[in-house]
Amino acid sequence: MGANINTPAMTQAEMTRADIEALIAKSAGKPIDLSDKALAGLDLSGLNLKGANLRTARLIKANLRGADLSGTNLEQAWFIKADLSGAKLVGAKMFGITAREANLSGADLSRSMPIGDFRGANMSGASLVDLKGGADIKNQSMGLMRAVFVSVNLSGANLKGANLGRSRLEYANLTNADLTDVVLMGSDLSGANLTGATVTGADFKNVEVSGARLQSLKGQDSAKGWSALVNADRAITDKTN
Repeated sequence: MGANINTPAMTQAEMTRADIEALIAKSAGKPIDLSDKALAGLDLSGLNLKGANLRTARLIKANLRGADLSGTNLEQAWFIKADLSGAKLVGAKMFGITAREANLSGADLSRSMPIGDFRGANMSGASLVDLKGGADIKNQSMGLMRAVFVSVNLSGANLKGANLGRSRLEYANLTNADLTDVVLMGSDLSGANLTGATVTGADFKNVEVSGARLQSLKGQDSAKGWSALVNADRAITDKTN
């Protein structure tokens, strides 16, 4: 996370779109290897990169709009300010990814593992069904790793069944999001906006909600752990005067 993103290795591309298209054609349907490649700013929109190895690749400000990245290895990759709108990232591995201010609006991240930094990203209307972004407290070496969705726009997103336990969601926009059966236990929702969100069956045990907007919620009666919210008296609710 502390790398200098202004160096040529982070801001320039060592390949062209044509080079990558040639690799795809030559691979005869097998996943291609782009690990540790400098691909900043490239237009890779609409490409079929299913199952590709993009581990530690640098794709800062790259255009991957509508690309198929299903099952890809994006561990420790850099996607700062990249455009992934409408992209398919089903089952993608994102341990250690840095995707600050990336555009993931309308993207499909179902069953993916976004254990990384998405601060300021746009995930409005995205599908995050069964997403695995929670901290693994049973694994001591990974127990502090979690999804960082600080100030992320998740308005209208579908997060059914997602695991965001102990994740960071401060100031996230979750208006009208579907949080059905989402695990939020121990996460930080300080200042987050959940107005109009569906929380049926969601687990809110030990969730920090100081300054959070918890208004016009749907399915609140079936939400779990509501009595164990942290700083519930500092949240903005329908009962707040």
